[in-house]
Amino acid sequence: MHYAGMRSVAEDLWSYAERLEGSWLVEIGPSGPVLATRYPSKRREGMVRRIREQLNGQLRDTHPGHICANGPVIEHPAIGRMRRPGAVVVPEASLDEDGLAVDAGQVLAAVEIVSPSGPHGECDEKLADYPAMGIPHYMIVDPRTGTIQVHSEPCKGRYSGKEPHIFGDSVAFGPWTVETSEFRRYGRDA
Repeated sequence: MHYAGMRSVAEDLWSYAERLEGSWLVEIGPSGPVLATRYPSKRREGMVRRIREQLNGQLRDTHPGHICANGPVIEHPAIGRMRRPGAVVVPEASLDEDGLAVDAGQVLAAVEIVSPSGPHGECDEKLADYPAMGIPHYMIVDPRTGTIQVHSEPCKGRYSGKEPHIFGDSVAFGPWTVETSEFRRYGRDA
């Protein structure tokens, strides 16, 4: 199925998801449109908020006019992908445009926080999709293990740079720094 057809199915799924209870997500991955439930977690949302606030404080100096926003949908029709990261760095004006998704070419960075139930291959798929979309920086935060991976330098559909970190580190993420001393693992208070 070509992307326009997949996008139409995704829009129908989105309309359907809006009538369901709970939190739902629609994406277009390698196997086509997907409707999946999101597992809300206060701890996950707290990490997204901390990352977003830290990046927004630095973006004023590094990339004026850009913000870190809670994951709007991003898409790249040429490769047939539509994803919804936990947070993205995009031009603020892109969030005022009409339509469902932000063009992936406008995205400077994507952040994913692994859910309490685990990634279920999602991070692996996005680890292939985001460099193919041309997204320069990708951070995966895993509160199950207390680890962070920072990926950079997209080249030929892959990231050639990968830096591992643990909770408590000062994490270099592109031209920014994310302090993780307040990040907490799932199921642990300290």
